[in-house]
Amino acid sequence: MTTTERVSGQQTHQASKCVSQSVFDGSRLRVVLLVDVYDGAQQQFLEAYEQLCNQVASVPGHVSDQLCQSIENPSQWLITSEWESAPPFLAWVNSEEHVRMVEPMHSCIRDTRSLRFHIVRETGGGAAGATDGRRLQASPRIGDGVIRHALTFTVKPGSEQKVAEILANYKSPEARVDDTTRLCRTSLFMHGNRVVRAIEVRGDLLAALRHVARQPEVRAVEEAINPYLEQHRDLNDQESARVFFTRAALPAVHHVTAAQDVTQAERHALYYPARPGMGMKLAQLLAQQDERAADDPRSPVLRSTVYERDDVVVRLIDVRGGLDADPAMGLGLTDPAQAAELTTLLEDSADGAHAEEPKGALAHLVALARMDLITDRRSAPDA
Repeated sequence: MTTTERVSGQQTHQASKCVSQSVFDGSRLRVVLLVDVYDGAQQQFLEAYEQLCNQVASVPGHVSDQLCQSIENPSQWLITSEWESAPPFLAWVNSEEHVRMVEPMHSCIRDTRSLRFHIVRETGGGAAGATDGRRLQASPRIGDGVIRHALTFTVKPGSEQKVAEILANYKSPEARVDDTTRLCRTSLFMHGNRVVRAIEVRGDLLAALRHVARQPEVRAVEEAINPYLEQHRDLNDQESARVFFTRAALPAVHHVTAAQDVTQAERHALYYPARPGMGMKLAQLLAQQDERAADDPRSPVLRSTVYERDDVVVRLIDVRGGLDADPAMGLGLTDPAQAAELTTLLEDSADGAHAEEPKGALAHLVALARMDLITDRRSAPDA
């Protein structure tokens, strides 16, 4: 058993039988960025950082930042920043504004690694933090050892069937990355011309992504779909590839697993196109409902992960009995009446659900949100 924090932002302790990971607990966020700068480019990097620092200071939710240089290796730098909570940071780091802000740094950086942490305890400033409204994470979370991430991109209208064929027919890469990292599962879905590839990894996500990118069979598939992409990319151009995958990143903002066997569950994905600016709010609504449903033994949804970037929200679920057996739970609604609240956050194409009877509205939403499964591959366990 684990103790989960509710995603409403209230720091209350409630016993639960589920594993839960979430960005919505309302606690302060510490972001750590490890940077490897090219030799001789330190001054250029410093100037680019100062420009970025002046811009980020006005971003809502930003509290402070600090730049440090290694005393042992001048090419190694550390940037730390504090945010009021995770959602405003994620909204900024996944935005086109951020892509433009960091562009001046690219020519002087060899490599980066970003780490994000909720603040659980602190010394010295604890009393101040308690009085200024900036909260600490109430208690440690216990996960399941799996890191979840997704990529999403669009292809040219009319090419969907061809792209699906290419993506479905490839040789899976070697699951073992190194002694501590392995690929667990890759699930690929399409909704119209949007592709979503969800990846589950044990160990180091960045190492796993780099491992996959180096595999010839994966590279061949990526090259094959290049002509059909709406956003141009050149995988032989490091900057072109970096910008593409930066924009394609679809982070997991909430995950919950009920304390039940999920081996026989069906995997589905639902796409929730949000109204402009409503993506994070929609993701939080779904997270709240999934958290409640995880404690209900009657719920057919045994595991759920919510991914969000800008106005793209995707919910990956493992469900028993099929997606249509309980449309409300399948959509992430513990109460069918909440369909109205959900549709107020969706773009106009989903508004037709308002005009129907509740049961019909739910079926209509499921039909709109359901993604087509292209492939779902699990790695064999280590011998």
